[in-house]
Amino acid sequence: MTTGNQDATLQSPIDTIVSDRAFLECPRWHDDRVWVSDLYRHEVISIGSDGDVRVEATLPGDEPSGLGWLPDGRLLITAMESGRIMRREQDGEIVVHADLSSVATGKLNDMVVAADGTAYVGSFGFEFKRDTPIRPANLVRVSPDGTFTVEADDLLFPNGMVITPDNTLVVAESMGNRLTAFDIGSDGSLSNQRTWASFGPELPRDSVKAAMSAAAVAPDGIGLDSSGAVWVADALNRRVVRVVEGGRIIDEVRFPTGVFACILGGPDGDTLYACAAPNSSEAARRHTRDASLLATRVDATHAGRP
Repeated sequence: MTTGNQDATLQSPIDTIVSDRAFLECPRWHDDRVWVSDLYRHEVISIGSDGDVRVEATLPGDEPSGLGWLPDGRLLITAMESGRIMRREQDGEIVVHADLSSVATGKLNDMVVAADGTAYVGSFGFEFKRDTPIRPANLVRVSPDGTFTVEADDLLFPNGMVITPDNTLVVAESMGNRLTAFDIGSDGSLSNQRTWASFGPELPRDSVKAAMSAAAVAPDGIGLDSSGAVWVADALNRRVVRVVEGGRIIDEVRFPTGVFACILGGPDGDTLYACAAPNSSEAARRHTRDASLLATRVDATHAGRP
């Protein structure tokens, strides 16, 4: 891990956990395995410490994204295209947990699930193409029984999310150049929306291309550590940065290719897993198998959810 002006050669070695995938997203450490969604192979996989790969669920014709678990261990999966949250029953059957198509603004995106089974789900807000204008998106709360409420409607491409031990929800706004926080109430509702970390001024909204050209950091998937810092996959700069509240970057890990999501996990909680690919282009990734899950040791340990 690089720290301050430390030479990048001092960074811990980067290992490949799994390769030959289409496009990986939303890594999670659960039951001593690392879980991840492969959008364009339509499956959720998990990988054990000996490298064995297990297909945990498939969504034919849809794209799995965010992952989380109900208190009884049933898996929840964001189905991006259909706008639904799917649930894997104890017998392996995949059923609809919540149909959010009526409130989803574009494709559903990442998700975090609280300890009581309440899920928070973002959506794109617009069709993600270079010349498309940026439009705000909904953030939806899904109760454990599948009922749902729109909690915010002004986020700019809400993406990765974490829940801190003190019940703060932090959301990466990929087109907002920032991380946004909410207080989580006893009923799961959100309040006190505020900027948790800013990476610079407001971005232009004329097009995705204009926003990305002006962004210092494109926060994609995120994870939390025990010091309260957030690890952010920077989709623009082939790195994961460690950020404290306010926006100061205190560490970074550089990768040889693009990285789009991250999480801390492993037996000791100090392994940084990163979903890697040459780029995030759907047209390119859908028909290729050059994505991978990478891992490296860092001087921090996992906290919060996911």
